[in-house]
Amino acid sequence: MRDPQRGPWTRIILKLSGESLKGPEEHGIHQPTLRGIAAAIAEAAHTGVEIGLIIGGGNLWRGAEVADVGMDRATADYAGMLATAINAIALQDALERDGVDTRMQSAIEMREVAEPFIRRRAMRHLEKGRVVIFACGTGNPFFTTDTAAVLRATEIGAQVILKATNVDGVFDKDPRKSPDAVMFDTIAHHEALTRGLRVMDTTAFALAMENGLPIVVFNITDPRNIARACAGEPVGTLVYTPPKE
Repeated sequence: MRDPQRGPWTRIILKLSGESLKGPEEHGIHQPTLRGIAAAIAEAAHTGVEIGLIIGGGNLWRGAEVADVGMDRATADYAGMLATAINAIALQDALERDGVDTRMQSAIEMREVAEPFIRRRAMRHLEKGRVVIFACGTGNPFFTTDTAAVLRATEIGAQVILKATNVDGVFDKDPRKSPDAVMFDTIAHHEALTRGLRVMDTTAFALAMENGLPIVVFNITDPRNIARACAGEPVGTLVYTPPKE
């Protein structure tokens, strides 16, 4: 029986890391990988799921790392926001080549390439079946794209955040360092926080927990997992707030 906590969902935020676009390369955008991810998103969109996208910029720029070697942190973060816009433009183009109507909205004004973020307009685009790509994070330094994903999800009334990663889900320890790591099928927000599991950064996770927003963490190595997660199949780990008894 399908777990009702897992969906199927009708409106989602899909959170992609910038690194997911670099494929086997050290940095940049690997076109075959980009096209594969776009095709998977298109598959989900064609089923009628309303999709908002947040993508990071780590394949092009990592503000925190640059700040560590002397660059002003706020300046470094603004540069990182612009990197997310480059990724968003590339993803928009790939989606539209797959026949998906898209709109890009930016938290930093750049009217030649994107609409400004307007909540009600974004929701109307979703209602019309358009995929909305939210670029430039929250528009503020010191906040990650994880936080942007939770913020936009709560603003547009998304039912879930689907967080694509390079591991299969949430584990009790780092599976890349500990072969005996155990993956959770489901875990409560509070338990994940108590255990110190890095589902998202602390600010983003606290906001998700406060709003009872479920998060599905899954592996993007197989892009078909995007459609599976949207459909409510048991992919990855579901992080949620259990219903009150």
